[in-house]
Amino acid sequence: MLKLFKSIKVYKMQALGLGLLRWVLIGGICYIIIFPVLSKLSSSFMTIPDIFDKTVMWIPRNLTLDNYRFAFAEMEYPQAFINTLVLTLTISIFQLLACTLIGYGFGRFNFWGKQLFFALVIFTLIVPPQMIMIPLYLNFKNFNPLGLLPGGGINLLGSFWPFILTALSGTGLRNGLFIYIMRQFFKGMSRSLEEAAYVDGAGPLRTFFQIMLPGATPALIIVFLFSFVWQWNDYFFTNIFMGSGSQLLPIMLNDLIYQIDPSLRTTAYASIINNTGSLLFMAPLLLLYAVLQRYFVESIERTGLVG
Repeated sequence: MLKLFKSIKVYKMQALGLGLLRWVLIGGICYIIIFPVLSKLSSSFMTIPDIFDKTVMWIPRNLTLDNYRFAFAEMEYPQAFINTLVLTLTISIFQLLACTLIGYGFGRFNFWGKQLFFALVIFTLIVPPQMIMIPLYLNFKNFNPLGLLPGGGINLLGSFWPFILTALSGTGLRNGLFIYIMRQFFKGMSRSLEEAAYVDGAGPLRTFFQIMLPGATPALIIVFLFSFVWQWNDYFFTNIFMGSGSQLLPIMLNDLIYQIDPSLRTTAYASIINNTGSLLFMAPLLLLYAVLQRYFVESIERTGLVG
């Protein structure tokens, strides 16, 4: 009886030690992730004297909203926010449609060259975007599919069409990953669902839309949220396709520092203004995550991405 009591006590001590270690690791990881955001938030309320005051660490002596007023005005935030939201929602929906259809084809059908084509899809994940920057730019500057348009083609740069065409063709930003997620999810679904639908007289399209698609809700949520966040944060392709003068948040944030007085651009004040603009840029994403956190976590678990 005494040995049993000692073994239980040792087990509880081990469990307590493992629990404490787990909380220390989680706390350390959270600190690494949250610290930059808290640092930006603290500095966004500082004035110029606070920057050079060595006694000021986190809480400014003179709280001010002037940095937010300046960034809000110079970024033309309302119009830039609407433009970015329209672009991001449009491209996210188109990417979701295209990647779902492509992933379903890879996951449920057998055809010649299937493995080769899927290998090319995976290959797009490791190709640096800088390698295709010039071909993409020239392709949409003189867009002429199969040489059918007269006059050497049309210029699609400065519009949403480059994003739309790449999204619908499954070649947009991170589309290789989205196709892989949808393919793995559809591949893991039971064959009996399709067979029962075929027995009832349903064709491939009806089976996809009425039987398979409703069961793929977790994967659809994951792909849509990932697509939305990456498109919202994208500066590389946005700058290539839209140019530096477009009213989109990534472009306006990048140009914000040039709106500061030239004498202050190389000082810490420029960093404060940039931090303030970054917070305004991130605010919609943080709000989106706060609203959809439960659905996001549940979808991650059900799709098996954590494993």
